[in-house]
Amino acid sequence: MIKKAYVSPGCISCGTCESICPEVFEVNATAHVKADADIKKYEDLIREAADICPVQAIKVE
Repeated sequence: MIKKAYVSPGCISCGTCESICPEVFEVNATAHVKADADIKKYEDLIREAADICPVQAIKVE
């Protein structure tokens, strides 16, 4: 179970995470996890985004 998800400083703002799970991720200058994101509800999509991230910038704990 994911307790925390975040985007590390290595993010290149490719938008992949946002296209996979726009309910959790938002990309502007860099990607970030939305403050009101329901981490538990979208856990599978968060893991998918983390696996697909080309620079492995999405971290989960």
